[in-house]
Amino acid sequence: MAKVELKAPIVQEISDSIKDAQSVVIVDYCGLTVAEDTQLRKQLREAGVTYKVYKNTFMNFAFKGTDFESLSGVLEGPNAIAISTTDATAPARVLAEFAKKAPKLEIKAGVVEGNFYDAEGMKAISSIPSREVLLSKLLGSMQSPITNFARVIKQIAEKDGSAEAPAAAEEAE
Repeated sequence: MAKVELKAPIVQEISDSIKDAQSVVIVDYCGLTVAEDTQLRKQLREAGVTYKVYKNTFMNFAFKGTDFESLSGVLEGPNAIAISTTDATAPARVLAEFAKKAPKLEIKAGVVEGNFYDAEGMKAISSIPSREVLLSKLLGSMQSPITNFARVIKQIAEKDGSAEAPAAAEEAE
């Protein structure tokens, strides 16, 4: 069997992984201990992120003709790829948080929702909260005025001694 035939399934595996990806991040993992790497993989798995080490040539072939082709320029030396199909900021967030404890881990670059970001851009993206956190903040800010309005009406009703007082005031206007 030719070498190309052995490599094709690996390139296809990478292509299938990135096909529906919202974000792909390339990291230099060189210098991590086995314990650190195991801990990193666990945290990424819990966040729903796929993390694998592939040869740079395989990643180059898989990236050709996709939104992730711009990552080919950073594929030098030992690299790992973190892929998320659900949360666009999850790989950057988890990797940046882990890099604080393991400075040998270096985020090289990434593509988030079709846009290329270098290492500095990925640091900025890593500070964006998850979708769930953003939605809960939005919901909280939407509920706050309604809750405050209900409290004020209740206080007015208790102050006047009846719930009909605000309705009577509206009719007078």
